[in-house]
Amino acid sequence: MPARASSGTCLERLVRMASPLLRAAQRQCPRAGPGCLPDYEDWQIALLILIALLHRRKSKSAQYRFLHERRATLQRWLDLKDFPARSTYFLRYRQAHPLFQQAIGLQGAQALAEGLADATTVAVDKSLVAARGPVWHAHRRPSPGVDREAGWGYSEHDGWVWGYGFQTVVTATRHSLVLPLLASAAPAHSSECRGFLSQIPRLPAETRHVLADRAYDTNACQEAIEVDPQGRPTGRQFLCPLIRRAGKPPAGLYPQRGRRGRQCRQRRQRLQRLQSPSGRRLYARRSQTVEPFHEWFKNSFELTDRVWHRGSDNNQTQLLAALFAYQLLLRYNHRCGYRNAQIQWILDAL
Repeated sequence: MPARASSGTCLERLVRMASPLLRAAQRQCPRAGPGCLPDYEDWQIALLILIALLHRRKSKSAQYRFLHERRATLQRWLDLKDFPARSTYFLRYRQAHPLFQQAIGLQGAQALAEGLADATTVAVDKSLVAARGPVWHAHRRPSPGVDREAGWGYSEHDGWVWGYGFQTVVTATRHSLVLPLLASAAPAHSSECRGFLSQIPRLPAETRHVLADRAYDTNACQEAIEVDPQGRPTGRQFLCPLIRRAGKPPAGLYPQRGRRGRQCRQRRQRLQRLQSPSGRRLYARRSQTVEPFHEWFKNSFELTDRVWHRGSDNNQTQLLAALFAYQLLLRYNHRCGYRNAQIQWILDAL
C-alpha cells in the first residue's frame, strides 16, 4: 500500500507540481497594453490563490490572513522578495481567471500524457451555482446585498438559478478516470454553445466522440467538431439530442442545396447515429461521467449551496482555480499510487 505524505510535504509537492503549469499558462496569455510590469508575476499570485483555496478559505479577507501568517514559507516557495499587500491581492484576484482557464487546458494535457485517463470519448456539460445573497428579478428593485453581476440560468437538475455557471469537458471513455480537460466560467445566463465553441479547438487529438445534451444542439458545434477549417472530416463524431425549432423536423427540411443542405444531412446522420444501439450505449456514458463529476467537484470545494464571492470576476477566478486544484489533486493521488478519484484525504491532510 503506498504511503501517504505528511501535510507539509503534501502542500509543497502540490505547489511544485502546479508551478510549471502556471508559468506556462502565463507565457501563453502575456500581459498587453501600456504601463509598467507588476511587481508580482501572475503565476505567483495564482499560486497564492491556489494555496488559500486548497485550505478552503472562502472570503478573500480570510484567504489573505491565512497566507500572510505563512508569508515566510510562501516567499521561499514562490521566490518572492516581498509579500503582496492586501489591496494587491484583492485586485489581482479578480484578474486571475484567464490564467487559470489556460492552465486547466495545459494540466489536462499533462495528465493525459501521464496516463491518468483516456480522452477517446469526452463529455461536456454546464452546471449552475447560486449566487450569494438574495435573487434579483428584473421587474423589481434589487434588494440590499444582491449580486448584480450574476444571471438567471436554467438546468433540468436545479431549475431556475440566480448565480453563475461553469462548463467542463471531461473524459468519458469506458473504464477511464473522469478527468476535467477544459473549463470555462461565466454568469448563469451565458450561452453553453458559445463557451463550448471556444474550447473545441483545444480538444485532445485522440478524441473521437463528443457527448453533449440538447442545449448544445447547434450546427456550429457539429461542424466545428466534425469538419476542420479546410472542410475535411476530422474523424470525430458529435452525439447530441436534436431539438425542434419553429415547428420544423429536428433534422431539418429536405431536399436542400448548398451549406444548408449539408447541415441538414449532418443532422440526419447524427440523429441516426444517436438512435442506433451503439449510439445509445455511447451516449449513456454522459450521465455516468460529467453529471456525477459536477456533484463530486461541488462537494469537494463546498459549492453545493452557493458561490464563495460576489462579482463575476471573483467567482470566475474561484471556480476555475478550484477546477485546476481538482486536476492537481487527481494527479497527486495518481503519483501516490492510487488509481481512483478519491481526493478528500489530500484535502484533509493539508
